[in-house]
Amino acid sequence: MSKSTVVVETMKRTLNKYGAGAGGTRNIAGNGSLHLALEDELAVLHRKPAALVFSSCYVANDATLSTLGSKLPGCVYFSDSSNHASMIQGIRHSGAKKEIWRHNDLADLERKLALYPKETPKIIAFESVYSMCGSVAPIAEICDLAEKYGALTFLDEVHAVGMYGPRGAGVAEHLDFDAHVAAGNSPDAIPGSVMDRVDIITGTLAKAYGIVGGYIAGSAAMVDLIRSYSAGFIFTTSLPPAIAAGAQASIAYQVEHIGDRQLQQLNTRSVKSELARKGIPVVPGPSHIIPVLVGDAGLAKLASDTLLNEHGIYVQSINYPTVPVGEERLRITPTPGHSTEQLEHLISSLDQVFTKLELKRTSEWAAVGGRAGVGAPGAKAVEPIWNDSQLGLLDGSAPRMLKGSRKMAIDLRAAEVALSRVSRLLGKPSIKADSVHVAFESADVLDVESQLASIEQASRKTIEARA
Repeated sequence: MSKSTVVVETMKRTLNKYGAGAGGTRNIAGNGSLHLALEDELAVLHRKPAALVFSSCYVANDATLSTLGSKLPGCVYFSDSSNHASMIQGIRHSGAKKEIWRHNDLADLERKLALYPKETPKIIAFESVYSMCGSVAPIAEICDLAEKYGALTFLDEVHAVGMYGPRGAGVAEHLDFDAHVAAGNSPDAIPGSVMDRVDIITGTLAKAYGIVGGYIAGSAAMVDLIRSYSAGFIFTTSLPPAIAAGAQASIAYQVEHIGDRQLQQLNTRSVKSELARKGIPVVPGPSHIIPVLVGDAGLAKLASDTLLNEHGIYVQSINYPTVPVGEERLRITPTPGHSTEQLEHLISSLDQVFTKLELKRTSEWAAVGGRAGVGAPGAKAVEPIWNDSQLGLLDGSAPRMLKGSRKMAIDLRAAEVALSRVSRLLGKPSIKADSVHVAFESADVLDVESQLASIEQASRKTIEARA
C-alpha cells in the first residue's frame, strides 16, 4: 500500500528506541505510552470516549462478548446467523442465553426481541460487511430496534475499517458521510449519527491497516469493564511497541487520505461491471467483496487451482461450512494497488476457467430459479455503498486507476501527519515527507519506489553525519 513506507519508517524508529518486545501483559510490565497513544487514536477514529487494544480482533470479540454476557445478569444475545466464529465463540463462552436471527432479516430480529421484557439486558451482535457474501448490515435500522426494545448494539467493523467512511472508520461512519466530513477529526460524537448510536464497535489493525491486532471502542465504563475482567486482555502479552506505533501511523495516514479507499472502490466497480458483461455470476452485494458463485465444492477448488496453476492468479475457494452447500464460491477482493492490466487479466482468466470447466453462468442460474441471489427472478440491482460523489467522480477529484507504469502514490500531507504522530515519544523523524518531493511542482503524491529510494538516501546521510 502507498502508506507502507511511512509505517515502516515509524516502526524502525520505535524498534531502535524501545526494542522488539513489550515485556509482559498490560497490567504488569507491558503497558506503555505507545499503547495508550494507539488507543487514543482509535477512540478519536470512532468518536468514542475510549478504546482498548487486543492481540487480534478474534480475541477482542471473544473477550468482550464473553465478559459482557457473564457480567450482565440475565443477558440475552441476539446474534446474526452469519456472524464470524469469534463472535459465536464469545457468546458461547459467556454462558448467556442466545437467539440467532436470520441474516440481515429485521423482521426476524424484531420477533425475537419482542419475546423478552424491555428490562431484560440484551445485546444485538452483528457485522457491518460480511466477508463471505459481501452483504452489508442495515445498521441504522438495527439501532432503531435496539432503542425500541432496550438492547445494546455490538458492531464488528473488521471488513470495513480503513475502507469505508471519509476517515476510514467503517460503514457506520460512511452512512453519515457528509456530517463526518464536516466534523473533521474531532473526537466528539455527532449526536444522532449512526456511529454515535452504536454502543460497541470492534475492528482489526490487520487487513486495511496492514499491521496486526484488534480493538474495541465504546463508552469509558464499558471499556473499563472489559479491561478489568476480561481474561483475553488481562493474561495476554501486549502488542510490541513497534506494532502499536506502526498501527497508529497507518490509521493516521488513512484518516488524512481518502484516495486509497476511493481507488479500491473504483477497481471493484470495474471488475463487477466486466464480470456481469461476461455473464460470470457474482453474488450481489454493495461492498468491495466479489463472491463468484460456483455452486459445487469440487469445482470451486478446481477453479481456484486452475487460476493459480495456469494463470498465476491466487483466488481462494470458499466451501461448507463457511457457506451453505450448493453456494460454494470464489472470493475476490480488489485492492487499490491492482492495475487495470491486472484486473483485465483476472477477468479474462476467470472467463477462460468458466468455459474450460463448464461452470454455470448467470443465465444458467436464472434458468433454474437462481441461487444465492444470482439469477433470482425480479431481483433489483444493488447500489454500492460508495456513491459517485463520494468517489470524486462528479467533481473530478477521483484518483486515477493504475495503468502501465503508473505506481501507487503517497499523499505527502497525510504522510507528514503520520510520521509526526509519535514524535513526542520517538523524537522528530529523520526524514520528512516533503524531503522526497523533488520532481513535482504541484503534485500531492509521489510514487512509492521514489520515496523508498529517497528515504534510504536520507537515512544514509543522517548516519554518516552522526558518525
